[in-house]
Amino acid sequence: MQKSFRRSRLAGRLQSAISGGPTRAYARVRVDPDAYLRHLRRAHRLPIESFEDMFSMPQEVVDDLSDRTISAAVKIAALEGAGLGLGGMLTLVPDLGILSALVIRMIQKLSLLHGFPYATDEEVAALWLAAASAAGLDLGREWVEKEAVERLVPRIIERIAARMSAEACERWSARIVPVVSGALGGALNYYFVREWGRRAQRYFREKHLRVRAEMHYSSIQQPSPSLPA
Repeated sequence: MQKSFRRSRLAGRLQSAISGGPTRAYARVRVDPDAYLRHLRRAHRLPIESFEDMFSMPQEVVDDLSDRTISAAVKIAALEGAGLGLGGMLTLVPDLGILSALVIRMIQKLSLLHGFPYATDEEVAALWLAAASAAGLDLGREWVEKEAVERLVPRIIERIAARMSAEACERWSARIVPVVSGALGGALNYYFVREWGRRAQRYFREKHLRVRAEMHYSSIQQPSPSLPA
């Protein structure tokens, strides 16, 4: 009972401390779509003019770049967790703030790689729905549809913060011992970011494949040009 009470109090403090983390991460370390497009064209030699062209790329290319994006984020998270883990529970909140930035940037890149930019309010809302999916939250279509965009995003962020703080209490409680928790912190961050990345990847991949199927169906439904008499 006492242990459960302490955990709930810690979860409440963590949620309050990190509730603005995803928002700050999005505002401060937001992936620049134009710069990222140039990076993909230069580093991976993708023949694309916009992210919508990702729907015409081979699916294995999209999947490979998606896997690499998650792998890169996971490695950074593990190194960061090993460093801050040396401070035990004292560095838990800063660690979660950095993880927020890593996860949000990873989700943004996954969104762009699957052909979904986030320039309009509706696209930004869709991005946060993907973040909710990565957090393992099932918001329900009815709940989403009845919320205005300006109210939807803050409520999603609030739920993501609650889930992140709950997972932190559950998984990071062993970090109470400094120094020893360094390696453990790296391992926990590794699996944390990998799990969230895979959930987001599934979300975007399913959405990507639906759009591909619709585009293919539309192309075969178009009438063939009539031959001259």
